[in-house]
Amino acid sequence: MSQGQGQGQERGATSGPPGWRQACMVLLAVNSGGIDAIGFAALGGAFTSVMTGNMILLGVSLATADRALAVRSVLALACYMAGTFVGARAAGAAQPDDPPWPRPVTRALLAELALLAIFAAGWWSSGGHPGSGLQPALLGIDAVALGIQGSAVLRLGASGLSTTYMTGTLTTLVSTLSHGQHPRNVVPSARLLVALIAGAAAAVLLARQAAAFLPALQLVPLLATLAIAARRGTAVRPGSGD
Repeated sequence: MSQGQGQGQERGATSGPPGWRQACMVLLAVNSGGIDAIGFAALGGAFTSVMTGNMILLGVSLATADRALAVRSVLALACYMAGTFVGARAAGAAQPDDPPWPRPVTRALLAELALLAIFAAGWWSSGGHPGSGLQPALLGIDAVALGIQGSAVLRLGASGLSTTYMTGTLTTLVSTLSHGQHPRNVVPSARLLVALIAGAAAAVLLARQAAAFLPALQLVPLLATLAIAARRGTAVRPGSGD
């Protein structure tokens, strides 16, 4: 996700329970970290949401004439961009009268869930060890899924917080501390960063020791997010168009 995307204005953050919405963000960060690690460790060495990394890999591939790396990098970039477009269209832009969790965000995440279910089917069909023919398809599916997630979360309007653009979250955390603000103000950002790392670590461990269960790391956090949102966050305010 671009830096501009990661820096939306806070809308609706104070109008609803911050605890449950932060829990949803943390769950999505676990999901994102796991999916990105799967792409890098098990699907050919490209990222599914860290597009800066993929652009660097593309530059490296051009300098080293590594055609396979170039193809994977371009594939991930193109699929993430496609997912971002779809997610932005599905979720729409943040509105002044948005509830804490607008319904279009849930609709976009349901599209992500459908893609991750397709990924799971492909992963299980390979016995948890996709070959070179299946890897690009699975990489593309995951990149589209995280593109949808990244742009959908923008509808929440959480300033400096993202579930995919973690460079921006880290920058916000350090900048907040440097300005002398209380450490509690960086707790939301810190939780997301820890969740991302935990998701990545869990993905690699599962890929090495229990590959058949790896799709659960993608599906369970997203399903939990949708369950929480369905129970707590989809009430629409009077006058809202959603």
